[in-house]
Amino acid sequence: MTAELVADLRAAGLRDVLADSTSRAAYSSDASLYRLLPQVVVRPYDRDELLATLEVARRHGAPVTSRGGGTSIAGNAVGTGIVVDFSRHMNRVLTLDTESESAVVQPGTVHATLQRQALAAGLRYGPDPSSHSRCTVGGMIGNNACGNRALGYGKTGDNLLGAELVTAAGEVLRTAVGTSRADVLAASPTWAGLDAIAGRHLSTIRTELGRFGRQVSGYAAQHLLPEAGFDVTRLLAGSEGTLGVLSEATVRLVTEPAERLLVVLGYPDIAAAGDASPTMLGFDPVAVEGMDKRIVDILLARRGPAAVPVLPRGAAWLLVELAGDDPGEVRSRADRLAVASGAIEARIVADKAEAATIWRVREDGAGLSGRSPRDRPAHAGWEDAAVPPERLGAYLRDFDALLEQHDLTGLPYGHFGDGCLHIRIDFPLESPSGTAQFGAFLRQSAALVASYGGSLSGEHGDGRARSELLPTMYSPEALQLFAEIKHHLDPDNLLNPGVLVDPAPATADLRIPQALPVRETLAFSLIHDHGDFSQAVHRCTGVGKCRADNTGTGGVMCPSYLATGEEKDSTRGRARVLQEMVNGSLVQGWNAPEVHEALDLCLSCKGCASDCPTGIDMATYKSEVLHQTYKRRPRPRAHYALGQLPRWVRMGSRMPTVVNAMFGVGERFSALKKVAGVDPRRSVPPLAPRTFRAWAAANGLRTFDAAAVTDRQVVLMADTFTDHFSPQVGEAAVRVLRAAGYEPVLDPPGCCGLTWITTGQLDAARRILGDTVGGLYDAAAAGVPIVGLEPSCTAVLRSDAVELFDAAGGEPAQRARTVAAAVRTLAELLTADAAWSPPDLAGLRVIAQPHCHHHAVMSWTPDAQLLRRAGADVRRLGGCCGLAGNFGVELGHYEVSVKVAEQALLPALRDEPDALLLADGFSCRTQVADLTERHGVHLAELLDPERT
Repeated sequence: MTAELVADLRAAGLRDVLADSTSRAAYSSDASLYRLLPQVVVRPYDRDELLATLEVARRHGAPVTSRGGGTSIAGNAVGTGIVVDFSRHMNRVLTLDTESESAVVQPGTVHATLQRQALAAGLRYGPDPSSHSRCTVGGMIGNNACGNRALGYGKTGDNLLGAELVTAAGEVLRTAVGTSRADVLAASPTWAGLDAIAGRHLSTIRTELGRFGRQVSGYAAQHLLPEAGFDVTRLLAGSEGTLGVLSEATVRLVTEPAERLLVVLGYPDIAAAGDASPTMLGFDPVAVEGMDKRIVDILLARRGPAAVPVLPRGAAWLLVELAGDDPGEVRSRADRLAVASGAIEARIVADKAEAATIWRVREDGAGLSGRSPRDRPAHAGWEDAAVPPERLGAYLRDFDALLEQHDLTGLPYGHFGDGCLHIRIDFPLESPSGTAQFGAFLRQSAALVASYGGSLSGEHGDGRARSELLPTMYSPEALQLFAEIKHHLDPDNLLNPGVLVDPAPATADLRIPQALPVRETLAFSLIHDHGDFSQAVHRCTGVGKCRADNTGTGGVMCPSYLATGEEKDSTRGRARVLQEMVNGSLVQGWNAPEVHEALDLCLSCKGCASDCPTGIDMATYKSEVLHQTYKRRPRPRAHYALGQLPRWVRMGSRMPTVVNAMFGVGERFSALKKVAGVDPRRSVPPLAPRTFRAWAAANGLRTFDAAAVTDRQVVLMADTFTDHFSPQVGEAAVRVLRAAGYEPVLDPPGCCGLTWITTGQLDAARRILGDTVGGLYDAAAAGVPIVGLEPSCTAVLRSDAVELFDAAGGEPAQRARTVAAAVRTLAELLTADAAWSPPDLAGLRVIAQPHCHHHAVMSWTPDAQLLRRAGADVRRLGGCCGLAGNFGVELGHYEVSVKVAEQALLPALRDEPDALLLADGFSCRTQVADLTERHGVHLAELLDPERT
């Protein structure tokens, strides 16, 4: 059926139809537990293409599932037929009217895109889910999303003013809030039929629906009541794409208040925070959010103390945001709230940047809670229950007891002012009895929340996770009402079948149980995933942060998605393809073409390892895939030419003048580049006429000797790039260290094996690293700091070396860990030295491009602190330079490499032609030299006492 369906879609004029197995794998899941493989993905350009899609779907009887950012947590955006992705083309803000304070948007418009335009006009779009950087307005309407500030601005449905809806039958219906019932009924017989259904169920609607703010489960039929004005527009909010397909929406905007103030309140536990939440409502808050200490602990462990500002004492916190136009009044309200809160300690956060950092911690909750307190994978499924706010504390205690009864744990957080709890739970889905245990827990949890007069869903929708449980909270009459609404608007059940009405079992189509463990013959230890590649790739819960532009806050992930806009080129898309490989159905084996297509444009930047709240590390997975694919087999040419670069560089350094002259021979060398798998448009950096080690020998630097350790001794790593291409960086580092009172000595000759690692030559990398770690071990064991200058090489010793040796255990693993603990960046060493003072850099404008591995593995925070102390005026860039080691040099990657550089780096250099570029990474400096007339300097050169 797929081939005929695809052919008919293309014949109907659809311009963007994806039927390849890589794309189907990438779209097989959303942010939920569920896996449904679509036959085809359609990305319409306009309403006409949407109408054509539905016409073909009717002809084939193919189900149609609407999808925005794919961040649906309950399985609302996956289906076995046609998945319609609106985020690719139907993603524009069509109009924004400041007079009416409204905007007309297409369904694939990302929330952040609308918000950016609204804020520029002095307005804002009120609802703001934690996924606001990548979720779409259409998806928000489908789920009736709320977000942190729903107390102040209401749910998405409350802010929906009008809609253009296409029914499964192809009828285009236009709605507007405030239209009289008579005019609505006159507009289409469809509405008249809906009115008759509501008329038969008035008593049920009045008694069972709309009981409290976060009752999102089921259809919002309370809006069809006569006293509600027969508001068909707001019925659509929360209908999860089951009643029609949204093609356009008009949304309310509100005036942005002049002042916002965050009050952070500490409590002894999360239930106590729940108890206190109703008190906050008396102070007219915009937001009252709850957060458990264990979520903060995960972030601190992963990113260090700089990732979380100082919080009040406590094991749980409420984040309360107050807003208004009078700063004095807002501050007075905050002071009174702090006194009345009953908190252990309160803190009023006036600094906007600090408040934004705290909010980011809360926003990353869905990802950070992807590992349970027992360090087990934690899952959605029962992550969105809501109860009346005054009953939240008691509900939390009973819910905690239920978790204990089932031997389950999770990390709670949520919209406590609305009574909404979010939590991911460590269901043992990988075990033989895990699915049954999951089902049993869902049933008992549904009964518990119903006993509190609550809702199965508070904003995520019921989807595949909870639709089956609706009889727990609704009477047979209410369920009959839902069924009549669904069958009236979608009589053939084409739209998102299995959701809300005639639901699929909550335990059907689960993704995790389909995947077997993959532990045998792995090269990496995957320490945090217990040596299981399947568990590692299933870290991806689909939160989709990799689809957002994170560069504005210094993030890196995911440069390839920002360059191409293709789901398969996002971290999530790649994870989904690898998950399909693990379950062995559509994608089979390490060498499957789908796997290599998805990984081809992965820059191995490691941005996801720090920026993805789930801690996924696609660079490591790519190296493992390449290792498994090519071990004992011929490799791509670039793996030999670039993957073994240090070997060729050492040979060339014996006669650098000759080699440099040879590399400058025009067209002949261009052809040679192609043979080596190198893009001919790439220049080859010249070898230095004298290596750093040769300079060091001539300037009194000796190699580390365990018998001659001194108090202020540091080992300086002469990596391949510093030694052979940028010896001036090593020379400057020596002068900086000596001026700081240290005695620098050199590491024994060796290599970190980075280029072997990135090309998946992991057996060779382990041998090379074994020698290097062995050469550094005595220094590390003696407590001598080991200072790395090239960030990628430093990161290998801090992270990859441990991963490569840990599985073997014994002395190699212990040595790798000892060395990793001793390795420092130059900034880490100097900022930890209370006796050292930086040079005066006041008045110096600096554009800083942190190396991706520096950002992801070591953190650039010490560098920022050092430069601040020095008085430099620093503009820190997010994103990747685009060269990313061998990636941007390889054939087939040049265009993407340049597009990545255009995300932040190149525009910044054009904006500030006189600024100094600080770039510690050799690849970053090489990219700049290749694409501009500028050149970058290393931190050591900036701090060099002989700098002119």
